[in-house]
Amino acid sequence: MSKKEKKKAQQKALPKPEETVSDSESDSDADEAVKESQSQDLAHESSDHEDSNEEHVESNDNGEEEEEEQGDSDNEKDKSKDDKKKRKKSKQVFGEDWLAETENFNVKLKKRGVIYVARVPPRMTPTKLKSLLSEFGEVTRVYLVEEDKTVRQRRRKQGGSGSKRYTEGWVEFAKKSIAKHVAQNLNTTPISNYKRSSHYGDLWNLKYLHKFKWSHLTEKVAYERRVREQKLRVEMLQARRENASYVELVETGKKLDRIEERKRKRMEREGTTPKEDSTASKRKKHNKKQKQPREERGDAAAQKALLQSLV
Repeated sequence: MSKKEKKKAQQKALPKPEETVSDSESDSDADEAVKESQSQDLAHESSDHEDSNEEHVESNDNGEEEEEEQGDSDNEKDKSKDDKKKRKKSKQVFGEDWLAETENFNVKLKKRGVIYVARVPPRMTPTKLKSLLSEFGEVTRVYLVEEDKTVRQRRRKQGGSGSKRYTEGWVEFAKKSIAKHVAQNLNTTPISNYKRSSHYGDLWNLKYLHKFKWSHLTEKVAYERRVREQKLRVEMLQARRENASYVELVETGKKLDRIEERKRKRMEREGTTPKEDSTASKRKKHNKKQKQPREERGDAAAQKALLQSLV
C-alpha cells in the first residue's frame, strides 16, 4: 500500500470532529441538568426546613402566649379567691351589716337628743340613772360630774357620809322625740313614790337641750380640763417666782448682817462706840478749812481787772 492509502485509512478510522463536539456538549448538558436538579432539591429542602422552623417558632410563640394568658387567668382567680376570703373573714369578724352600720352612724347621731340633769340626788350613780330613764326609751350615753374633793372632805369632817356624789349630768337618748317627751313629763316630778326608797322625796330636774350634741359636751369637758391645767401651770409659776424673790431677800439680809458684824468688830478693835464714830466723822467734815476767804478772792479779782484796764 502506498502512503496515500495509509493516510486515507487512518483518517477514516479517526472519529469525526463534529461527532466528538456533539458528544461532549451532550455530556456537559447532562452534567448541568444534574447539578440544577440537585440545586433545586437543595433549595426545596432548605425552604422546607425554613418553613418547619417558622412553624416551630410560631408554635413556640403561640405556646408562650397561651401560657401567659393561663398565668394571668390563674392570678386573677387567685386574687378573686383572696378577696372572697377577706370578705368572709370581715363578715365573720364584724358581721354582714357592719359596713351599713358604719355608713349610717352619722345619720343616727343626728337623730339623737340630749337632756340636762341640773341636780343629781345623793346615792344616784350613772348606772342607776340609766336604768331609771331607759324605761321610757333607749339611752345611749350618760355623763355625770363629780363633786369637788374639798366639799367631800368638809362634809366628812362635819360627820356626813363620805360617799361619792355628783352635781350635774347629761343623758343622751336615741331619738329626739323621746328626749323631749321625757324632759317635759318628768320635770319637777318625784323620782320614787316608795317611802323605803333612798330617793323618796327627791324631784327630777330635767331640761331638753335644743340643737345640742354629745360632741359639744366632749369639747366643753376638754376645754375645761385645758383651762384647769393652764391655771395650775400659772399658779406654779407664780409660786416659783415668789420663792425665788424670798430667797433673794434672805440672801441680801444675810449680806447686810455680815457687813454690820464686820463694822462692829472693827469698832471693838478701835475702842469706839457707834455714836462716837458718827460724831467724829461729822467733826472731820466741819474742820475742813478754806484756803482763801471769799472776800480776799474778790479783792484780788478787782485788782487784776484794774491792772488790765491800765495796760
